[in-house]
Amino acid sequence: MISAFAELEPDAQALGPASGFLNEFIDTLRPQAPFESLTNEDAALLSQYMECYGVPRNATVLREGDEGDAMAILLTGAAAVLKNHHGRQKIVYRLQPGDMFGEMSLIDGQARFASCVTTEPSDFAVLTNARLKQLLDDHPRLGNKFLLILLGVANTRLRLATTRALPGLLDDPL
Repeated sequence: MISAFAELEPDAQALGPASGFLNEFIDTLRPQAPFESLTNEDAALLSQYMECYGVPRNATVLREGDEGDAMAILLTGAAAVLKNHHGRQKIVYRLQPGDMFGEMSLIDGQARFASCVTTEPSDFAVLTNARLKQLLDDHPRLGNKFLLILLGVANTRLRLATTRALPGLLDDPL
């Protein structure tokens, strides 16, 4: 099995390599800010390391607390990232095509920090840690470019989380 992605959903359908959907893959990624540094050739190479899945509406594709070693990019549809807070599911982020999620477990292999549930039928491109390592070995320039994209996304999310958690933080003088 390539990934545990979508194994929670019995109606998940493995669609094959993302390279089989190359035009859609490139059209989804390239306009997104994190991926703007990728050329079409870069995106085509990256797609060779990712597997696509189709899932129905209301499908849990990742569950908070489960083991994980993969990240995904939403290609079509919509989904929500949910975090359990005092026994209730809170929406952390609404995913749109081109958004990535699950990157924390891709990098550190730790338990999923949040869940992801589709809000409409959706397609995802999934990258496992093993395939990321293979990408780094096979195409170091692209692998490094992709790691910088992941780092940029993580930094943006950390800044947003800090601002939300500590409102007014930047307003206080030294």
